[in-house]
Amino acid sequence: MAKIVVALGGNAILSKDASAQAQMKAVKETAKELVNFIKNGDQLIITHGNGPQVGNLLLQQSAADTPENPAMPLDTCGAMTQGSIGYWFQNAMREELLNAGIDKDVMAVVTQTIVAEDDPAFQNPSKPIGPFYTESELDDIKAIHPEWQLIEDAGRGYRRVVPSPKPLEINEYRAIKMIVEAGIVPIVSGGGGIPVVKKGNQLIGTEAVIDKDFSASKIAQLIDADKLIILTSAGGVFYNYGKPDAVELKEVGIDEIQKHIDANEFAKGSMMPKVEAATDFVRNTGNHAVIGALEDVKRIIAGEEGTTIVSEDIAMVAK
Repeated sequence: MAKIVVALGGNAILSKDASAQAQMKAVKETAKELVNFIKNGDQLIITHGNGPQVGNLLLQQSAADTPENPAMPLDTCGAMTQGSIGYWFQNAMREELLNAGIDKDVMAVVTQTIVAEDDPAFQNPSKPIGPFYTESELDDIKAIHPEWQLIEDAGRGYRRVVPSPKPLEINEYRAIKMIVEAGIVPIVSGGGGIPVVKKGNQLIGTEAVIDKDFSASKIAQLIDADKLIILTSAGGVFYNYGKPDAVELKEVGIDEIQKHIDANEFAKGSMMPKVEAATDFVRNTGNHAVIGALEDVKRIIAGEEGTTIVSEDIAMVAK
């Protein structure tokens, strides 16, 4: 039985319809794909993003903000979306497991991710959250929210950005490891986990969002996972993505792909963190990481789809 950490993007849960009903429907479709890992005999650990969800919740909080009912801060909104998405996944995965004749418990864990108070990310907000805006909407958005920083996000429109510090430790990793060892399917580190700074015995929430791929990589390392799989709408990794000479990678060693990371050849807001997180997992464990599309799960399991990043020793043997 292989322990596999699967990282899902928040956009795999939320489409254009932000209603709870639409998101639950999307989660149910996702669960149908994820159940294939368990059918294959693997122990599954699910992580997920929450960028669209936490951004939308912040808008709701801001719109209803009054002295009597003050808006919740970003870290608390992160916890709230962890809870709601975890609830949806618990029910969807449980239903799909029973449909497949598998009686296995599913459990969501509100997860806190420890970050450094002096992480340079706090001086350089870069993590997109919330909905996309067109260029024509920018002036109105800036007038309503002058404190926001907005950037163009991988050709898809403009989004608000917030600090995205690197995870140092997953506070609940020992409990998550026990859950995994008990054969339960955990849903952990929603949205990368709630970013907290450690001060003595206190964990203090911060105004930030942690990249869920880096958090998934950290969890995978801490619980001794055999494989990290990052599922994305873009599919596998390409050199020269979107250009006539684009090349999709099937298997690549960490030294080779690191050269392309260092040359900033991947999109900052989308593929770059996925490649960096996968490479970090491989470098620190020697195990494989895969980046591929959610709809290709069966073929990823069979080794027929996705980009597999391997240690340099394995890459040299393959050559």
